[in-house]
Amino acid sequence: MFQLSESDQQVLLNIARGSVQSYLAGFPLALPEIVSGPLMEVRGVFVSLHLGSELRGCIGNIHPATPLFRTVAECAISAAVGDPRFLPLTREELPSVHFELSVLSAMEKVEDISKIEIGRDGLLISKRGVRGLLLPQVATAYGWDRERFLSEASRKAGLRPLEWKEDATIFRFSADVFEEQPLSK
Repeated sequence: MFQLSESDQQVLLNIARGSVQSYLAGFPLALPEIVSGPLMEVRGVFVSLHLGSELRGCIGNIHPATPLFRTVAECAISAAVGDPRFLPLTREELPSVHFELSVLSAMEKVEDISKIEIGRDGLLISKRGVRGLLLPQVATAYGWDRERFLSEASRKAGLRPLEWKEDATIFRFSADVFEEQPLSK
């Protein structure tokens, strides 16, 4: 399983926060110069913003065209101001928000659902041009079993809960999940 060093994780968390801070302040994006190593790999990522225990935004990219560190910057800004479920984050809220990153492995098609492991695997379900993705930590957080996880991923796609059983394409992936510590004011 792909896993970043603590130092690389911290660099990405700093990029996420710094990118949102620059965007909200109206400053140009200033990214560190990274020319090699795992942060230059092209990988899917989700950036989640939390205000206390509540989700405040979450956007990801499973098919990026840029290196991981750039994708993190783009997704962080999108999670802060572009998640349609939430009002855009304000500069005043930023100090109270903490960032969580989920760096994704490659997608693997599921032929046997018994191979899906709760806590390790995330799911992507697609059917008829719609898709729903749930990160590995979601099933664990809600205490779901495998069938409930599949049903919730179907719902996320806008499908009926058990439609995953009816010729849906199911992929699994793992994620290296890490977060900054919640900041105090």
